[in-house]
Amino acid sequence: MTLQTSPLHSRHTALGAKMADFGGWDMPIEYPGGGVLKEHAAVRTAVGLFDVSHLGKGVVRGAGAVDFVNDRLTNDLRRVGVGQAQYTLCCDEQSGGVVDDLIQYVRSEDEVFLIPNAANSSQVVSRLQADAPAGIEVEDLHTTLAVLAVQGPRSTELVQALGLPTSHEYMSFTHAEWQGRPVVVCRTGYTGERGYELLPRWDDAGDLWDAVLEAGAPLGVLPCGLGARDTLRTEMGYPLHGQDLSLEITPVQARAGWAVGWSKERFWGRDALVREKQQGARRYLWGLESLDRGIPRAHMTVTRDGAPVGEVTSGTFSPTRRLGIGLALLLPDVAEGDELQVDVRGRTSTMRVVKPPFVPSNVR
Repeated sequence: MTLQTSPLHSRHTALGAKMADFGGWDMPIEYPGGGVLKEHAAVRTAVGLFDVSHLGKGVVRGAGAVDFVNDRLTNDLRRVGVGQAQYTLCCDEQSGGVVDDLIQYVRSEDEVFLIPNAANSSQVVSRLQADAPAGIEVEDLHTTLAVLAVQGPRSTELVQALGLPTSHEYMSFTHAEWQGRPVVVCRTGYTGERGYELLPRWDDAGDLWDAVLEAGAPLGVLPCGLGARDTLRTEMGYPLHGQDLSLEITPVQARAGWAVGWSKERFWGRDALVREKQQGARRYLWGLESLDRGIPRAHMTVTRDGAPVGEVTSGTFSPTRRLGIGLALLLPDVAEGDELQVDVRGRTSTMRVVKPPFVPSNVR
């Protein structure tokens, strides 16, 4: 299979990035000169720049677009207004399993912009298209806009140095211009640090990438790959679709019920999710933190007194905490503070059950 490439592909290869398949896209995992640990530290202490142009993009247009989206996706879009963004889930109508998690941006009552994950973008768009009534248009914009994530405590200084606006609140966005070219500036991100996601036109992405690195040099900016993005999001307990959320893992099981508008009369999967919430799920997502040198990884078995109680869904070494951390789906009787065992490549590691995040959030 031929992998798709972002408009910044030549920049990554010129920098010597280690590339890998991510959702069907050839994307940078890490750069030479320090790799994941150094890139992770840059985001926590200064500022990092990510290419996440592989993320999907779609738009729903037409009279009543907000109501149409609100009746399909889980979160209550009426809780936010024009210029604001909201995390939500696209669930399967029958099972309540998660087709994808995404961010929805309200441009107007008649237009909602969506950013799903790369691998699931076409699924989300096609499901919305299939259910759209006359007058509602759902368009796939995957390769029309790029996404550059500027993340870290010095991100505001960097974005200001580009002449772009930074005063809008977390989970909001504004339309701006950079060198006469349109850029959407979003106060969103996936790292747990204050940050921005810049959405230029696809063909403008290279020039903007170069400008961010140049303006950010005095601030300690580093280009960062998806390896650091994964360690950063895991420290925050943010779910990754395909591991912590999936068609087999519902929002109730993943403790993502905060992103469900339970009082809404309609959204895909509502009946199944309401029933599961009332009856109780067969498993729930928890955090795990290692009490020894073990590092949990996805699909490792979690046991209690020798009996299986669940499975790790995401796991890594935390560069901030300097220990192994992970997320795991565990039986309902597991409680915070319990000490469990994880089979780490044939060796038993003891881990404590905790509530994420593993490090404080600094998004605001």
